[in-house]
Order: sequence, then C-alpha cells, then structure tokens
Amino acid sequence: MENKTFTDALPLTMNSSEKQETVCIFGTGDFGRSLGFKMLQCGYSVVFGSRNSQMSSLLPHGAEVLSYSEAAKKSDIIIIAIHREHYNFLTELIELNGKILVDVSNNLKINQYPESNAEYLAQLVPRAHVVKAFNTISAWALQSGALDASRQVFVCGNDSEAKQRVMDIVRTLGLTPLDQGSLMAANEIENYPLQLFPMWRLPFYLSAALCVFFFFYCVLREVIYPYVYEKKDITFRMAVSIPNRVFPITALILLALVYLPGVIAAILQLYRGTKYRRFPDWLDHWMLCRKQLGLVALGFAFLHVLYTLVIPIRYYVRWRLRNINITQAASQKENSFSTTSAWLSDSYLALGILGFFLFVLLGITSLPSVSNIVNWREFRFVQSKLGYLTLILCTAHTLVYGGKRFLSPSILRWFLPSAYVLALIIPCIVLVIKFILIMPCIDNILTRIRQGWERNSKYSTLNKKSDV
Repeated sequence: MENKTFTDALPLTMNSSEKQETVCIFGTGDFGRSLGFKMLQCGYSVVFGSRNSQMSSLLPHGAEVLSYSEAAKKSDIIIIAIHREHYNFLTELIELNGKILVDVSNNLKINQYPESNAEYLAQLVPRAHVVKAFNTISAWALQSGALDASRQVFVCGNDSEAKQRVMDIVRTLGLTPLDQGSLMAANEIENYPLQLFPMWRLPFYLSAALCVFFFFYCVLREVIYPYVYEKKDITFRMAVSIPNRVFPITALILLALVYLPGVIAAILQLYRGTKYRRFPDWLDHWMLCRKQLGLVALGFAFLHVLYTLVIPIRYYVRWRLRNINITQAASQKENSFSTTSAWLSDSYLALGILGFFLFVLLGITSLPSVSNIVNWREFRFVQSKLGYLTLILCTAHTLVYGGKRFLSPSILRWFLPSAYVLALIIPCIVLVIKFILIMPCIDNILTRIRQGWERNSKYSTLNKKSDV
C-alpha cells in the first residue's frame, strides 16, 4: 500500500467559482509547507518564494513556487518563514515596500538577540508593515489540527490595519488570534514558546524539596533508629512504607500552600487598609501558580491511594498477619475488640475518602473544558468553599491517623516527632487564620476594602461625612 503524505490531500474548502485571496510564503521548510497546506484547505491561493523555484514533491499540490521577487509581486501579505540569520537578502527586494510581512520565526534561547526578530525585520524593511504571528503554532499542530491552547495565536504589530488582516487569516484557519498590542510585544511573544513549564517550576521544585526532606526524615526515624538501637534491618520499608508516608504529607502541605497566599494577601490588605497597592512579587507569583500547586498535590494524593491499595499484597504484611494468627492459635488467646479503635479506624478511612473525593472534584473543575461551562460564582464556590472543606477533611484525616499517639512522648525518636506531626503545622496555621478572617468583625472590613474602601484615604473621609 502506498504511503500518502499530507501533500497528496486536496483542499477542503476550495471553490473555483470564487476569487481566492493570495498569500505568499517565503520559505519551504516544515512550517512553511504546513502553513501553506492549511491555507489551501481554507480556500487561499498560496505561492511560495524560494531560492529554488522548482516544484518539490514535498510542497502541497495547488501551490505555486517562484523566486522571492516574483512571489512577492503576487500578494500583499507575505509570511516570512525563514530564520533570522537569512533575513539580509530581504533588503534587496523592493517589491516588499508597502507589503504586510508576517514574521513567524523563533529563537533557540530566550533573549538571544538585543531586539526581537520582528523588530529586526522592521528595521531591515522599514517601508513594510511587520506583524508578528504564528510563532506559537507548530507545524505538527497545523497538520494534525490544533486543540485547546494550541489554537491561540499571539499577534502584534504597529499598523492596526495590517494586524487586522493577519488576524482575519488566523480566524479563517480555525485558530484564535490574541491581540498583544504593538511590535514591542514581539520579544515577549518570541520568548513564550521557549519557556518550559514556567508556572510549574515552583510546584515541581517545592514538591521535590518536600519529598526529599520527608523521605530522609522518615528514613532517619524508621530505618536508621531501629538499626542503631535494636539492630533491625528494615530497609525494605524504603520501597513502599516510607513513600506512603511521604506522598500524603506532601499532598497535604501543597494543598495548604494553595490557600496560604490568599490568607497572606488578606492580612496585607487589612494591614494596609487598601487594595490599591501591589503585592510583593513573590506573593504575586505564588498566587499565579496556585492551580499548578493544587494539581501536583492531587497527583501525590493519587499516589497515596495507590500505595495504600497495594498494602494487603505486600509480603511483609502477609507474613505478619500469618504470624499473628499462628501465635493466637498456639496460645488460644483472642484479642479483645476495641470500639474506640474501631471508631478511630473508620473515621480515618471515611475522612480520607471524602477528602480525596473533594480533591478530585477540585482538580476536575480546574480543567479548562469544565471551568468554561461554569460561571465565576460557581467556580469560586468550588475552588474556595469546597477547597477549604477539602483542606479541613484532609487535615482531620491526618489528625485521626495519629489518634491517641499524636502527642505522646513514646513516638519521639532522637527527640524527633512523627512526620505527620510536622505535616500538620502549615495546614493548621492556614485554617486557624482563615477562621479568624471569616469572623464578621474582620470579614466586613476586608469586604469593604476589596470593594474599594481605603482606611487612610480622603475619599473614605468624605464618604463618612456624607453618611452623617
């Protein structure tokens, strides 16, 4: 069977009875070919400008290939799909004067040049109207069909009419144009595709630090301590038991850190008596990546559930249960049933299941496909009200896990408490402060501040006089 490439397909929306707008593309690389094929599908007439004007089998059928000079005469819109280091020949083409040049280039690293590629192109061809666009769309996305965020095309340029024509092309291709303003925004747009999970770095680094710290903390208490004092080799706990302590601890702390910046922001607003002052940069960045923190926390909660489910099939657990049964049978002795222990065990499980359910609900509502079908009040109810309820349930789950041993001196090893005790510090602080903030006497002041009232403003003084 013969292999077919996308160049063998016919345009989907061509209508020979209508006059088609012609678009010129300089460059016959992967992106230029993919963009040309997409435009042919959407009814455009495409002409390629190339150093070699011979038709290649890689180019889409229906496109014309000419020299750069001849191709530039065919259209008012010319897409520059070549690398910046090859821009110099454009200065020799007088046919570019008055044309719309769409720069789609990207660099190899952030801020590689003093100015953006689009601004550099505008300097080389000052009589053309340069627009930056399409650099955030990949050739693969154009071929396979862009989805969700891949549909967004950032557009900027100094000429509003030229920018509008480019945005019309973007819409015709089934993509979503986002106007970013003048050509000064091109540098930021060019850096965008080079960023690797910019909003995920803090959650990743923070979760990694928490995992490493608590892993070695648990190893110190549960592996090294028994070996030093009892000569027991229980290093096998490092595979399942200790990770199953580290993961829920990390999940709980990260969940608390989702709501801690909001609490800090509220305290700052109360202290300042206004909402019209910027938060510190670190707090701004922290608040912007709360969604990512929550999703990473949900991932660790999933790991905790999976590790808990495999506990009954572990060799150590099965060996221990068999020994207990044999010992009880040999001694003809039965352990008495403790209603208190049963309550603690069932409460621990129930709180964990409910907390995990709400955790999953928070994660689902943060997805764009779900958040787009709820209004702001509904989204805020789930993320704020149910979010705090999730934190309460997960904190209570951890508290009940400790049970009677929670503050007992017997759990100390080298004066170190259990890891879950440390895990409760931040969640409990967040919940206590939040409880104080929702008290009517404080909540009313905070609500007024967020509605625009200022404690030390002359306008607030005038408002008080007018009320009298």
